[in-house]
Amino acid sequence: MRALFALLLWPLLVAAAPTSLITALSQSRIDINTTFKGADLLVFGAIQYPAGAVPDAPPDIAIVVRGPAEPVTVRRKARVAGIWLNTDRIRFESVPGFYAVATTRPIADLADDRTTAIYEIGISNLQLSPASGASEGETRAFEAGLIAAKRKARLFVEDTRAVTVTGGVLYRARIAIPAIVPVGDYTAEIHLIRKGRVIASSSVPISIGKSGFERWIYVMAQQHGLVYGIAAVVAALLAGLAASLIMRNR
Repeated sequence: MRALFALLLWPLLVAAAPTSLITALSQSRIDINTTFKGADLLVFGAIQYPAGAVPDAPPDIAIVVRGPAEPVTVRRKARVAGIWLNTDRIRFESVPGFYAVATTRPIADLADDRTTAIYEIGISNLQLSPASGASEGETRAFEAGLIAAKRKARLFVEDTRAVTVTGGVLYRARIAIPAIVPVGDYTAEIHLIRKGRVIASSSVPISIGKSGFERWIYVMAQQHGLVYGIAAVVAALLAGLAASLIMRNR
């Protein structure tokens, strides 16, 4: 009797199951060595619909890849008595070391400002957490300068045509990781959007770290700062001495 009841109830449970996302990466770890010139990260997966019923309207996908957040102080230079000096500054408490967003179409067409702000979809929706008593106008000016610098370094990237969806089920996008990307723990966040609402999300961790000789130097600098500092000074002195001897014997 219980088996019969479960069999009759199963179609109702399947129909009521929420839509979900399955996500995978071309690589979950990116190693940085002396020859590292950047990498292409492929984010791909599938949409699981209740009872396998694919809707007629094409789905919208937003993929956000972000790196470790850290405080950043932005300074403004001004000419004082003929000398360029740092005059004003604003500290932002939560600036991603890397941020890339890829979508199926322009962000403004995906959802309203409130939804994209909640999920931080789009560079303009990043919550950088300014920590100062500056006016709103000054804060916006410093924020614009910070974002412009990050964009120029390809550390902040926004591509509103990068996600492709096949058959309304399979999705994929390539995210370019620049050579100067900071090391640390990253996440790839994938959001399925329908009629302006996020109806499903998934998150996959990514690790970016140094390898080989680069890793040895990084570990020494982080865990043995005093030894690393002394070694760096000695190496600089020896290099200067060697250069001096070479020039003297020419």
